[in-house]
Amino acid sequence: MAQAARKIILFNKPHLVQCQFTDEHQRPTLKDYINIPNVYAAGRLDHDSEGLLVLTNDGGLIHQLAHPDNKVSKTYWVQVEGKVSPQAIKALSEGVELKDGLTKPAKVSLMAEPVLWPRVPPIRERKHIPTTWLSITISEGKNRQIRRMTAHVGHPTLRLIRYRIGNWTIDGINNGHYLEVE
Repeated sequence: MAQAARKIILFNKPHLVQCQFTDEHQRPTLKDYINIPNVYAAGRLDHDSEGLLVLTNDGGLIHQLAHPDNKVSKTYWVQVEGKVSPQAIKALSEGVELKDGLTKPAKVSLMAEPVLWPRVPPIRERKHIPTTWLSITISEGKNRQIRRMTAHVGHPTLRLIRYRIGNWTIDGINNGHYLEVE
């Protein structure tokens, strides 16, 4: 039996979509957006996070991208509550102590608000509390790590978008759409 050609799908996951093809609670899933058989997500994004998800039929690639020992870097665009101080950026960059241990050093910088699709529903906005956009690059993947890191330094995450995994980005992929790559 011939082996199927390797497929790699870059999907720009919308907010509130489950990173699986079925859901017992009838929530939106990958099946609502991707009609390609035998591809599976290489890693996860929480339902309340958006952005790049890589799907493939190559088990080795899934392992390479998703297993923490492989240290594939991922960049997130993160909108947080409040004005972020240099001390908070330094703490995030050096690693913060979470309940499941110290995070590895991250690359963290302030960024201009990116041009994005509207989020449905929109983030909560408070009239007298500003927001800040951060670019955070990590090479580990603890559960809800970015959200827990920003909360730890006093800046709850309002919107989280995975922009990059390894060399792949969401550039040119509209939210809710995918691109098949070589």
